[in-house]
Order: sequence, then C-alpha cells, then structure tokens
Amino acid sequence: MTVDEWADSYRRLSPESSAEAGPWRTSRTPYLAEPMRAFTDPKVRRIVIVAGSQIGKTECELNCLGYLMDQDPGTVIFVHPTLDDARKFSRLRIAPMIRDCSRLRSKIEDAPSGKDVSKTILQKSFPGGMLIMTGSNAASALASTPARYVIGDERDRWATSAGEEGDPWELAARRQTTFYNAKAIEVSTPTIKGSSAIEYSYSKGTQERWCTRCPHCGEYHDIVFDNLRFTPHVEKVNGRKVWSIEGAVEYACPSCGCMSSEQQMRKSPAKWVAANPSAIDEGGVRSFWLNAFVSPWLSWREIVVQFLQAKDDPNRLQVVYNTLFGQLWENRGDLVDDDEMLARREDYGCRDDGTPVELPDGVLCVTCGVDTQDNRLEYEVVGHGRWGETWGIEKGIIHGRPDSDETWARLDGVVGHVYRFRDGRGLRISMTCIDSGGHFTQEVYERTRARQPSRVFAVKGKGGEGVPFTAVPTQVSIRDKRVKAWLYTIGVDAGKAQIMSSLKVAEPGPRYCHFPKRPEAGYDETFFSGLLSERLVLSSSRTASKWQWEKLPGHERNEALDCRNYALAALTIVNPDFDRLEQAIKGAPANAAAPKPKKKKTRRRKSALADSL
Repeated sequence: MTVDEWADSYRRLSPESSAEAGPWRTSRTPYLAEPMRAFTDPKVRRIVIVAGSQIGKTECELNCLGYLMDQDPGTVIFVHPTLDDARKFSRLRIAPMIRDCSRLRSKIEDAPSGKDVSKTILQKSFPGGMLIMTGSNAASALASTPARYVIGDERDRWATSAGEEGDPWELAARRQTTFYNAKAIEVSTPTIKGSSAIEYSYSKGTQERWCTRCPHCGEYHDIVFDNLRFTPHVEKVNGRKVWSIEGAVEYACPSCGCMSSEQQMRKSPAKWVAANPSAIDEGGVRSFWLNAFVSPWLSWREIVVQFLQAKDDPNRLQVVYNTLFGQLWENRGDLVDDDEMLARREDYGCRDDGTPVELPDGVLCVTCGVDTQDNRLEYEVVGHGRWGETWGIEKGIIHGRPDSDETWARLDGVVGHVYRFRDGRGLRISMTCIDSGGHFTQEVYERTRARQPSRVFAVKGKGGEGVPFTAVPTQVSIRDKRVKAWLYTIGVDAGKAQIMSSLKVAEPGPRYCHFPKRPEAGYDETFFSGLLSERLVLSSSRTASKWQWEKLPGHERNEALDCRNYALAALTIVNPDFDRLEQAIKGAPANAAAPKPKKKKTRRRKSALADSL
C-alpha cells in the first residue's frame, strides 16, 4: 500500500483537531497524494514540504507516521522546535489519531497500569519500532538512538544548534546512516528569506509547485497572490479601517492574460511541476511548495481580505505572507524588492548596424565604480543625467588577482572604452573610483597612480553618521615613502542612503534609476540581490542609539551596492557642468566621442568637500 491508500482505508480525523472529523479522503486534498506516495518510493530518501497553514501538511505527517507504524515499522525520531511543542503535539495530535484508528490502537503500548502516563508522552512503542519525540534543542535525544525514520515539524522554528553539538537536523540525520531504506520528512511554514532552513532544503530537491491549468490557454501555473485581480473597498467603523472586496476575486493567467474565477480554477486540472526533477536520481530528495490558495477550507476572498487588513502592519503582513501566501518574508521596510527591480529593466534599443545602444538619450556623463576582492574585480559603469537620473550601462566581473597585470589590462579595456549613443556619438568614462580596502591596498595604490591620466583613483570607504559622501583627496605612501598616490575617502553610508532613496522613485525623471534588459549587460538577479543587500536600522546600546546599515538575510554579497556607491561618488567628485556636456554631445559629429568634463580648479581646504578634480 501507498500512504494515501492506507490513509483512505484506515485513517480517521479526530474531532479535537479537524473541522471535518471522520474518514480521511485524499480526494479532498489531492495535492497531498504525491508527497504521501513519495514516502513509499524506494528512490526517495527525503521529502521536503513547504506549506502555509490550513493546507493539511500536519495531517500528511501523521498519515506517514500511522502508515509506518502499521505497515513498515522502524524507530522514528519526531523532532519539534521545543520539548514543550513535542509534548503538546503528542497529546493533541498523536494520541487522538491512535485512539480513533483501530489499526494503530491495538499496536501502540500504553503506560503500564498505575504508572504515570506522562512518562510515555514522548516515547511510544509498537511492534517492530519505537516513536521518540523530542525538541530541536535536546542534543541527547538527537545524537543517541539509531533511527530509520526522521520527521521534522516546523523546521524554520528549530534551534540553530542542539546545545553545543551543532545543527539539529544534521544530528538527527546521522542516526539514519546504517539504514539503507531510511526515510526523512521535513515540513515547515516558510519564514524569513535567506535564513529559512526549509527554503535551503527545498532548493536541494525537485522544487515542485502545485500548478493549475488555465481554462483558456491550457498552460499550467502556480496560483500566487500577484496574479489575483480584485477591487478593494474600505470604510471606517468606529475610527478603524474595515476592508472588503467589491465583486469577485479573479485569476489572471501569466501566459494569456485571460481572467478566470475561483470556481473555474478549482475545477481545472492541476498537477505537480518540478523545476529540478534530476534531484531524485542525484540525492533522492523530493521537495514540494504549497500555498493557501489551493486549500479547500479557505476562499480567495478570505485570504485577500486578511491581506488588506494586515498590509499596513509589517508584523501582521509577515504572518499573511508566511502562512497564507506560502511565501518567504523579506523584511525590507519600504524598500523595493529584487523582483520589482528586475521588472523595471528596459530595452535601450539598437543602432542602425544592429549593435545594442549602450547610452540612452539623457546620459551626459559616465563614471565607473570598482570593488576589489581577493580573486576578482567587480565593476559597474553608470550613466548620469540631469537631476540625479541614472542609467546602468554595464555590470561585470574581471576574474584575476588584483596584483596581476592581466587583471588590470582588462580593466583598462573597460575604462578606455567609448560608450555609444544610438546615433554613434559616444562618451568615455569621466572618472573611475577603485576600492583600496582588503588585502591588496598597496597594489591598488600602485596601479591607480599609474592610471591617473585616465582619471582612475583609489578610494577608501568610511561608515558612520555625519561622514560626508566625498572629501578632498589625501596623498598616501606606496611602499617606498617617496612615491605617493591620491586617495579619496568616501562616506559610504551617505552614498547608500542616496542610492536607496533613488531606487524608490517610481517614474522616469529626476533621481530615477534605469537598468538595461539585455543579458550581456549583467543586470540579472544576482546584481539586484547585491544592490538591495542592505537596509538602515536603528541600533540601540546602553549609551546611545544610532542608525547603521546591516545586511539583509539571504543577501550575503553586496559588491553591486559598493560598485554603484563608488560610481556615484565619482560623479560627485567630478561635479560636471551638464549644460556644457549637453552642448558638446549635441555638437559632436557622429561616431565621435564627446570630450570628458574639464577639471575644475579648487583650492585645497582641510574640511571642504572636493567637488572637482
């Protein structure tokens, strides 16, 4: 028997935990059939289920537990976030299941007569096996008993370490090493993007989504909130907003754009669609992702209303995203997200000869920012127009150590390139700022000094409130103290605030950020993940509170943000005369590069900002 066949034959839902007590029917939740069948598939060793609430994920766990107790016994370690959670689950979910299922009731050994029943809450014996329930923070239970089965409930709420012995899941998984037929089930509601353990496990599996066929075009898609269309209505009752929906909530197909009602979509065929099917053969992992839009117990209208009621409160909104939308929450405050920036990308067009346009109309000056890493240089070329409007031109990576001549020769190709408009006119980079932090500070000083005629300068970032974005350069020694290079100090926090503020501008014009769509330009998911990698938070201590930038979970690389920061600093240092540049560009003949902005002469002042070279 498969698990779903066993459940249809023997499982009864208990009145304590179900609004539909009585015989289990897989047809009521058809999306659970495949995860349950995977439990008896000999190719599958691990099942990962990411799901919102009121979908049936816990009943799926219980069906697998009941099946193995009855049909394929072995020792089971059932791990919950805490020991208290384990005790509560045993009393409220497992005990009623055993009581109401005759196949299990006759097999599970209760506490001996006269003994304290509480002693068997976390441990139950049955022919051929034993059920051990524990918390993720209980290292002794996870590291001591060999077990064929491991079931993990609400994985994202687990402790990060079981005492001092490391990851609880890995400890439990090690108990299965000697079993050729071991099985593991990992279940959780998703939580925070980047720090979600279940998200990581899902990525290692088949990455399956429950997709419904569009009644109009026949394409299969996962039903998500972004594809729902509705008309919200709000009124104030006793001073509080009360939301409702006018008319029906409909689904817009991403393929054809046709609208379908909830009833049409629920009657339409659905199936699991895997993004990584080879994971079964490579690691024996099947992973499934569900949201509440497929739940038979919740209507779309109910879900949308809950969203509207929570949308102004980030804490309540996170609950809606995690438990109903089945989505990871990214706590960004009011910042834009990666998907929004990807959708913003534009087609800059092509020239008459078919080559892509590098500089759209409006660009008057070009700068470059370079971030230095131990094994590469990352750079971004940025076009600037009036009133702070910017255009991303090229984001790239030059692989090679920063002390290699070949690495810098390739950067010279970027710095010396003439970037062309549609009509053939072009601009060179006015200034390049290169990060001198890290392990190659002296090498950066040496290389930038040799490239000063090309307006390539070393910069050093300095964080903190009140630090100006740019300041007058200073001279720094290069190994031999008789040789010096120019170094600009950049107030990186001020630059980040300026960048994040500009990214919020929604319409082209002053301070709007444009990005190209063509793949070779380098503005992909990785770029936007890095550009949006930090947020400003208020940090408090015993002595003071201060604002500081911190990385968002899941955004470990921030090179794209640093490159944009340095490119913006270069513009501030150059401080170009946009009127003169515009006249020069319009008056330049086709296929010619417009001149660089002339260097402005300023007196050196210790505390003044350097607004020119």
